[in-house]
Amino acid sequence: MGKETYLARQPIVDAEHNLFGYELLFRQSLASVSAQITSQLQAGVEVISSTLCLGPDWLLQGKLAFINLDEATLMSDFVCLLPPHHVVYEILETVQVTPVLIARIQELRQMGYRFALDDFVCLDEYRPLLPMVDFVKLDVLEQQPEKTVEIIAHIRLGFSGQFIAEKVESREMFELCRGCGIQYFQGYYFARPENLASKTIQPGQIAVLELMNKVRTCEDLGEIEELLRRNAALTLRLLRYVNSAASGLQQQVHTVRQALTLTGLQTLYRWLALLLVTANPTPTRALAARTAVTRGRICELLGQSRLSRDAQDELFITGLFSLAEPLMEISLARLLDYLPMPEPIVQALVDHSGPYAPFLKLAEASERNDFEQIARYAADIDSSPEEVNLAQLQSLAWTEALTREASPQAA
Repeated sequence: MGKETYLARQPIVDAEHNLFGYELLFRQSLASVSAQITSQLQAGVEVISSTLCLGPDWLLQGKLAFINLDEATLMSDFVCLLPPHHVVYEILETVQVTPVLIARIQELRQMGYRFALDDFVCLDEYRPLLPMVDFVKLDVLEQQPEKTVEIIAHIRLGFSGQFIAEKVESREMFELCRGCGIQYFQGYYFARPENLASKTIQPGQIAVLELMNKVRTCEDLGEIEELLRRNAALTLRLLRYVNSAASGLQQQVHTVRQALTLTGLQTLYRWLALLLVTANPTPTRALAARTAVTRGRICELLGQSRLSRDAQDELFITGLFSLAEPLMEISLARLLDYLPMPEPIVQALVDHSGPYAPFLKLAEASERNDFEQIARYAADIDSSPEEVNLAQLQSLAWTEALTREASPQAA
């Protein structure tokens, strides 16, 4: 089962209210309105981990991520996991300025990372950091406006970067900060933090997705064989599948190369898709997995006399992945990021449109025993309720045989 990932992001905007970046904030649950931090190290690591799981491209939309770091996180290897061009690391005001800290910041700057001083106050101990940071963040709610103006004037003597006003909660404060020459702004006046959640894709799923992408884009069996050899569990399951009665093969197969040669890439892709959606079964998800497999098979059977062999395979994938969200506990958009699919499949899954949509709608209507909808969608593909009923019965029998072999429990 996927691990729930929580995160909040609050926009940082320029003087024209254009989005510049997001501050990413630690959250313990989707309902949290504050961080509830017991360990700054845990908070920093969780934000970095969540950013990776949610995906920087989707999460940041091409903008910068501002992430708070305490000293322990700053010194760890975790900070190097995110791409430098996405990130500005905020040095918390609780971090002590030491030669070791300065050396670490210099090291990370050479790698391309940028820094901000968070909740900056005019203390001499922080002055050595000013030439090394790109941004200074000022908490304008915690001090009088005159104090903010004084700090800005003082910092400008040794700082060539840009200012960000935090906790801007009124238009008056925004106008004052802008008049002082502050370039960027953050606070409730613009937007409150938005809580986000996502199920992380687990390592086993990633291995299957990586292999599916390789099968779809590469015809070199050697490269596919090499990927399989790296994953003993996948290799064992593949050999068991190939040697099963459901595969229709009459000889024993003992090597990955034999298995690939005998099954072919299209069959391998289908098997991997089955493995992906039937993994980690609970009683509820086991039933959904059977439904997904049956749905895919109905779509395929109904396409047999109407579409090409390749299109029939794509119909099977369409039906199978129509239940990917509850089965894998990730959004369909996230799955398509990891596993790009042909446009007709995407159209059917996302917009319920395109050439495969009537087949999918027909399979769904069959599951509900919705005879009115069955007749409607059967007419769309020049079929009949009788043909649909036969396809459903054949699919149920096929699923009973195949899912027993494809399931990880069978390995």
